[in-house]
Amino acid sequence: MTARLDHRNPLVFDTHELGRRPGALQRLTREIDAPKDFGIQGVVGVPEGAPVELELRLESVMEGVLVTGTARAQAEGECVRCLEPLQLDVEAEFQEMFSYPDADDRGRVHHAEPGDDAEDDEDRLFLEDGMFDLEPVLRDAVVLALPMQPVCQEDCQGLCAECGVRLADDPDHHHDAVDIRWAALQGLAGSLGDGEKDEMSGAEPGVDEKQEK
Repeated sequence: MTARLDHRNPLVFDTHELGRRPGALQRLTREIDAPKDFGIQGVVGVPEGAPVELELRLESVMEGVLVTGTARAQAEGECVRCLEPLQLDVEAEFQEMFSYPDADDRGRVHHAEPGDDAEDDEDRLFLEDGMFDLEPVLRDAVVLALPMQPVCQEDCQGLCAECGVRLADDPDHHHDAVDIRWAALQGLAGSLGDGEKDEMSGAEPGVDEKQEK
């Protein structure tokens, strides 16, 4: 059993004033606090409690109420190139149909029978006592409006691959190129003992001493 909608929830809207006459319109504006986990987790999102401005257009149609709207907020995240914190303005547009419960020509609620389009009903959103919850629609719209790989600026150069310094802070930053083949040989030579060096050169230890005797 699903929980009933709470009219005190700022994301629950009442359509009774709109009425059920097809073609009736109602425009609403509302500022709400962003709910928890409002964005792409671990990447970028609107902080919980941050203001979200809503502009809605409710239109009564035969099937229910068509809701068209725009949400504006400021998101926070981390640049994927230089890992610096960033802020960006988000504007998400959405449109969703909230259907009336199925009813016959006398207004009586029609209960689905086995074999009815139950799968289609799972994807539909319904009005409940003339109210609808905008949160799932709004959450999906904001996530789609957010960048999957946010950057602090389009030409961000990121971090140095060798030492991790932020390249934007040091435009002349560079490292002297070293031939990796010589570096490998120098490392190998430094790790060898005197006896191993003699073996690699082909000389036997103590040969000169024997010849002198």
